[in-house]
Amino acid sequence: MARVRVHQHVNPLTPHYRQEPIPIDPATVFSDPDLPLHLDIGCARGRFILRMALAKPDWNYLGVEIREPLVDEANEIAADEGLTNLHYTFCNAMFWLDRLLVDIPDGRLQIVTVQFPDPWFKNRHAKRRMVNPELVEAVVNRLAHCGHIFVQTDIEFLAEEMFALFQAESRLQEILINGNPFPVKTERETAVEAKDLQVYRAMFTKV
Repeated sequence: MARVRVHQHVNPLTPHYRQEPIPIDPATVFSDPDLPLHLDIGCARGRFILRMALAKPDWNYLGVEIREPLVDEANEIAADEGLTNLHYTFCNAMFWLDRLLVDIPDGRLQIVTVQFPDPWFKNRHAKRRMVNPELVEAVVNRLAHCGHIFVQTDIEFLAEEMFALFQAESRLQEILINGNPFPVKTERETAVEAKDLQVYRAMFTKV
């Protein structure tokens, strides 16, 4: 399949991207809805959780992405691979993550990953950054007790900003980690490491 072309950046504040999503029903999108759930927010083309779904089939994987053509492409690839533990959905997570996850049973969401989100470098665009207090609250509200949140970026100021938002959440405790704890990497992570550039990482657990 040819890679679908999309804009690298989309403004999440425009009306088109403020659409309220349809809540995810695990029984509809996964063959075994009782498996623990890994949520990848801002999954782009979704290759990270595609490889995770192949490597660890005893989990369900949900990718959330704001660029709808990438969601459609990723779901086609998952179907071609015969993966019934993987699903992608269109959602502006900075506004609607709580609505998207409202039907996820308590204790089901065990892992959340936020990897290399758009940094929106200019100060006047800071309000477009995906990780905001509302997203952090929505994640923690749905995360299972002792569940984990993994955040990484190659942009230092963005790392400081995102990590501070999660560190400020009283229900979270930061965990010391050494590198990426997962068996696969995102395309961005691989490219950054190939250039010997630094990746900033943090992991948190709900206490």
